[in-house]
Amino acid sequence: MESLDDAPFRDARYAPRALEVERRGDALILRNPMPYSDAMRTVTAPLARWAAQTPDRVWLAERIEGQDGWRTVTYGQAATRVAALAGGLSALGLSRGKPLLILARNGVDHALIAYAAMSLGAPAAPVSPQYGLSGADLSRLAHAVERLRPAAVYVDDAAAFAQALDHDCLDGLPVVASRDPRPGDQPFEALLSSPPAADVAAPDDVAKLLLTSGSTGRPKAVICTHANIALNAAQIEACYADPEPPVLVNSAPWSHSLGANAILHMVLHRGGTLHIDAGQPVPGRFAETLRNLHEVSPTYHNMVPAGWGLLVGELERDPALARTFFARVRVLQYGGASMAQSILDRVQAVALAVTGERITFAAGYGATETGPTACNIHWLNARSGMVGLPTPGTAVKLVPAGEKLEIRVRGPQVSPGYLDQPDATREAFDEDGFYRLGDAARLADPEDPAAGLVFDGRLVENFKLASGAFVAAGALRVAAISAIGGAASDAVVCGEGRDGVGLMLFLEPKTCERLGGPDAARAAVRSGLERFNAQAKGGTGKVARALILTGAPDAASGELTDKGYINQALARERRPLELERLFAAAPDGDVMVFA
Repeated sequence: MESLDDAPFRDARYAPRALEVERRGDALILRNPMPYSDAMRTVTAPLARWAAQTPDRVWLAERIEGQDGWRTVTYGQAATRVAALAGGLSALGLSRGKPLLILARNGVDHALIAYAAMSLGAPAAPVSPQYGLSGADLSRLAHAVERLRPAAVYVDDAAAFAQALDHDCLDGLPVVASRDPRPGDQPFEALLSSPPAADVAAPDDVAKLLLTSGSTGRPKAVICTHANIALNAAQIEACYADPEPPVLVNSAPWSHSLGANAILHMVLHRGGTLHIDAGQPVPGRFAETLRNLHEVSPTYHNMVPAGWGLLVGELERDPALARTFFARVRVLQYGGASMAQSILDRVQAVALAVTGERITFAAGYGATETGPTACNIHWLNARSGMVGLPTPGTAVKLVPAGEKLEIRVRGPQVSPGYLDQPDATREAFDEDGFYRLGDAARLADPEDPAAGLVFDGRLVENFKLASGAFVAAGALRVAAISAIGGAASDAVVCGEGRDGVGLMLFLEPKTCERLGGPDAARAAVRSGLERFNAQAKGGTGKVARALILTGAPDAASGELTDKGYINQALARERRPLELERLFAAAPDGDVMVFA
């Protein structure tokens, strides 16, 4: 078999890349001058377009509960139902500027009622289901409601969210429920019989209010206008020379901009088909994703790195899954966090064995405030860690920040700011109107900016050791996990004010089982970290201690976000005893100490 580096790529149908470079003092500005269409400037415009042009094409599909089949909704059906739902919401008091709080998992009804609200000029305000499911910390929901000030609530299942619906923060708000409505709630089906309401959305209306992750403080409500979301989808479309509608299987939550805008709305913008995946990229909840991928061959597949770590093992084990998955996929993408090169190489090795071709691996870069897609890889690529170049119509500014380069973004997809937080909005932008993301990036090739940008860590996650030495926590985490090679699923980087860097590690169960059990996994972790330290440059790039944690990150507390990555600050805060064990003067036998 030919080597990965020499193998050909399948055609990804990319448009040519374009770049303009400007040096302004110490700053470097990169712009993409490629034109993109501004014909659709509201999020509801493509629904009207595809309902007229291809009314029988399926837009959304979801599993029928308890059965093997799919419930589908065509573009024509969706347009009719959205208009009726808009009429029903209008009768409940929703109108321009009055948000609909959405407390629901991804689903057909969720999508339809969100677009119905947005057609009225009423912002859709989806929050993580973790905020309201049984056992949740309802103070997070109370803060969200205080910030968003909704006029009504939609839940997919009133029984599942009963505790949240009974909370004082939602008292007096009309509730629409798809399943198990309580007395006084409005059944979703009843709203479908409402007289239709006209689409009155305008480009400058607020389409969505999306909460930030809260990893650096209490969540803020990001204002996403219709034009922000619509034009970002057009920017992404312009990266391709591909008229064929995409087909996806995806589980990214719609309470975040990746799932809500870069997936759900991108599919709508391009007239594609989205199979809604109820699986999750965590051990024990991934079987549903595998079931779906056994049946549906996507043309584009996007997952968080944790999902790819789980999927690659199944692709290696199951030839039938690999054949279906690689049958027509043209672009693979990861987002939400950085991914280890070892995982990417394993995926490519299976693709090459099954198809004789590599499949390009893309990555996007941005934040809730940037649409989300500010940069992406829109050329053939097999390298992890890249964030690409600006999307068409976008400019990024690289500004010196200590030994790194801070990345800032300006473009039509960038939010005007935060709801009712003018001070935070002002602080988020620089003197030239570029949004500050709090991240660092560097040129993949200092002599050739067109080679793209490499993610260089979260500036806000980095810390200093007791010596005053600076630790780039994000980059160290990714490199260490990559060196371990699959035995560990993720790591929490520790060491603020300590003498050295420590890692708290979560094991990957299936890899550990394949290795022969916990002792073999521990040996693999130690061996991988020894290799990592041997190649590291400088003391701050080495791991001094490591501790394997029992269990998995806790999703209910928010330690594991519903995008599948670890909230580093919260994980450290929730594990004080383990942290003290890690750095104890006389560590116990479970703590690995490295010279």
